[in-house]
Amino acid sequence: MIPNLSDTICAIATPSGVGAIAIIRISGKSSHEIIKNIFTPSKKGSKYPEMWRLYYGEIFEKENFIDDVLVAYFPASASYTGEESVEISCHGSLFIQNKIIELIISKGARMAEAGEFTLRSFVNGKMDLIKAEAVDDVIQSRTSVAHNLAVKQMRGNYQYKIKELRQQLIDLKALLELEIDFSEEDVEFADRTLLRNLCQNLLDEINLLTESFKTGNNIKDGIPVVIAGEPNVGKSTLLNAILCEERAIVSNIPGTTRDYIEDTIIINNVLFRFIDTAGLRNTSDPIEAAGVERSIALTSNAAIVLLLFDASNCNSKLINDNIEQLKTKIPDIDFNKVLIIVNKTDLNPNINKYLAIPNNIKTVFISAKNKENIEFLLNELLDLTNLSDYNQNIILSNVRHYNEFMIIKELMEETISHIDTNHSQDIISSFLHKALHHIGLITGEVSNEDVLYSIFSKFCIGK
Repeated sequence: MIPNLSDTICAIATPSGVGAIAIIRISGKSSHEIIKNIFTPSKKGSKYPEMWRLYYGEIFEKENFIDDVLVAYFPASASYTGEESVEISCHGSLFIQNKIIELIISKGARMAEAGEFTLRSFVNGKMDLIKAEAVDDVIQSRTSVAHNLAVKQMRGNYQYKIKELRQQLIDLKALLELEIDFSEEDVEFADRTLLRNLCQNLLDEINLLTESFKTGNNIKDGIPVVIAGEPNVGKSTLLNAILCEERAIVSNIPGTTRDYIEDTIIINNVLFRFIDTAGLRNTSDPIEAAGVERSIALTSNAAIVLLLFDASNCNSKLINDNIEQLKTKIPDIDFNKVLIIVNKTDLNPNINKYLAIPNNIKTVFISAKNKENIEFLLNELLDLTNLSDYNQNIILSNVRHYNEFMIIKELMEETISHIDTNHSQDIISSFLHKALHHIGLITGEVSNEDVLYSIFSKFCIGK
């Protein structure tokens, strides 16, 4: 549920914990009055408050001194939220932070909800919904690649493209509406061939966006790498070797990993999500079988699959049988994204001399236990990482936007189908109207309270 936006709100904007300084935000119509009641500038006679100035002074609770602080005042026209706002920089003691927050609340403010400052910025027209969501992506970015993508979206490239697509939809709908209005006069503003071409061009642009989502999502959330193979071939040991820590349970009992374990690591500024699965073997154990089903789903959706084998118990037939099993369980698997990993080479150092492996599948020989050839394996992963699309200006990375664009794509395909079958302008126009509605949900021009709450509740409290 959307909070009451007429309230004055406050929150700590810096990360929780002790630090040299902390920043406390206040936003709302009572911000100025609240700060006047608790803050005394050290310079007597200073014209407080003025824009573009920092005021040094003291915060008191009645006669009790709390802290020396810096205060910045922002009128509504120049603030982040589009409301009268104040920022207090105080010492980073937890006691001081909490005491100042308590004092602000006692003067009539309330604690902000997650993302409420940015929600107010959106509601007050300081930014659209696309930019608001990009702000959160900037905050959450863990690599320079993810940061650059979020900045491109926040600073307008993606935003302009969406507005351009929306305008094309409006223009198309306007053409049809004119024909409907003048239908009795037999006036044609756009013949069917031209209309179809305009719709097809728009659909082509939407297809480019939706096709870029996998790249964008991988940049943002990490490239999913599944570690698959029969039980006890060293999947968990490999995960631990890659992460340089004991994240997965390692034992000699087959099927120890009964579900899956996931963790992330940044390699050469690329975020990877490694997923240690329960394996793909057939099993009568219902709990393990459920884990195997999830393993199949994870493997199917992975960007890269590491298919592991035990060098002490491995031959060409076993590898080929496993490849066939993988084809059976996941018929559409792309073997360009599969790496065969022969582990435990410390137990069979010469195995690479006699294994016959299909030429189209890369093979790496390692000892996860001794961390041999792990660096080479990581470089192979980087080579398999397909971020070539990253250089294009517009990349879709937001799953909410992707879902809306998939609906718009279907609506445009329906529109073209109805043009081809010579249906009336009313029917064609109705599909364009629905497409406009869904693009409005992306930009926020069509608002849904539940959607807005879902978006902004994911932000941190002070944003």
